[in-house]
Amino acid sequence: MTLTNERPAAAGVAAPVDRVRAVIEAERERIVALSHAIGADPELAFEEHRAAARVAEVLEAAGFAVEVGAYGLETAVEAVYGDGEVTVAVVGEYDALPGVGHACGHNIIAAAGVGAALGLKAVADELGFRVKFLGTPAEELGGGKILMLQRGAWDDATFSLMVHGGPFAQIATAGFASQAYERIRAEFTGRAAHAAAMPHEGVNAGDAVTLAQVGFGLLRQQLRKTVVVGSFVVEAGGATNVIPEHGVMEVEIRGNTEEEWNDARRRVRAVLEGAALAAGCALEVTQPELPYEPLRSDADLARLFDEAMVDGLGYELAPMPAGSAGGSTDMGNVSQYLPAIHPMIALIGVEAVPHHQSFAAAAVAPAGDTAAIDGALGLAFAAVSAVTDDAVRERLLTEQRARPPYREASTAPLG
Repeated sequence: MTLTNERPAAAGVAAPVDRVRAVIEAERERIVALSHAIGADPELAFEEHRAAARVAEVLEAAGFAVEVGAYGLETAVEAVYGDGEVTVAVVGEYDALPGVGHACGHNIIAAAGVGAALGLKAVADELGFRVKFLGTPAEELGGGKILMLQRGAWDDATFSLMVHGGPFAQIATAGFASQAYERIRAEFTGRAAHAAAMPHEGVNAGDAVTLAQVGFGLLRQQLRKTVVVGSFVVEAGGATNVIPEHGVMEVEIRGNTEEEWNDARRRVRAVLEGAALAAGCALEVTQPELPYEPLRSDADLARLFDEAMVDGLGYELAPMPAGSAGGSTDMGNVSQYLPAIHPMIALIGVEAVPHHQSFAAAAVAPAGDTAAIDGALGLAFAAVSAVTDDAVRERLLTEQRARPPYREASTAPLG
């Protein structure tokens, strides 16, 4: 168990984890109120102005140096305290889903991240680390973390961590994974014509869409079970007597590994190109948002978080359910750049599944409140353990010293 400090506290002085716990417990009402305020006032990607302001207000009142509109994004928040050699980057999210509000519990994520930052501030000077809270917009649609990565938000971080609410049971962090994700938009351009009088003059973009859908259906048999290709038709004609000159569809491609994902991305594009060729149409493929990479959990940080949840908070760990995947998150891109974790915090007793209205309700109910507080405690305990374990601290610092800025380290996505 690594919850106690390897650098022992002076006589009569509480251990760092105890002081962290005391601060978070003292701030319980403020943390829960923040979660409820964000949960009751959902804002979509890149529009989270009120949520960002609420997060900033709590951290500024606690003595953090706060910037709203950080890294060129109006709803990104950066809040910093301390100046130690280690920088702990605690991440928050606060964007909602269209139609169902905070049905992914991002209000819990924001509150837990803020709570962890408050707790860590209490021991940062003594233990020689810097706390950096990053409020990241547009996780559900837009990849706010990727934009912030590209602009240097994690360049000075030693490691990064966040927590995400989930139903049923507490999942072991090492077993949690997310899939790589890309969404593309395919636009076919043909030539309109009267479908009865002069069909031979037309080039049917609707046919190209149909051929692509059939091609995807046939392709799926040859893909790995861990690859997902989903598509829907945006436009494929408007009248039976008009050969459509314009067809639009959107496609998402997910995979557990970069290798299988990139293979599927190439094959999906080949289907689109073949459909365009067969129908005689021009094809344009664009990316409405940046691709999400798969999550890579740092083994030490995962272990320390799980120990905090079990030994420090009394949770029992369950393995990842067989056949399930963790969806996709732009925290995956962060984890590919520096040591990071994205564990789950269970809303105990809740059977509602994320992305449903019932989960949005649970996220502002007592189970959600407990998850916000325990998530904050788990993150803060894990961070304290990482910076006070000499071997883990030195390993993380060594990796940081060798790591170039993100712009130099990253590779361009498949075009």
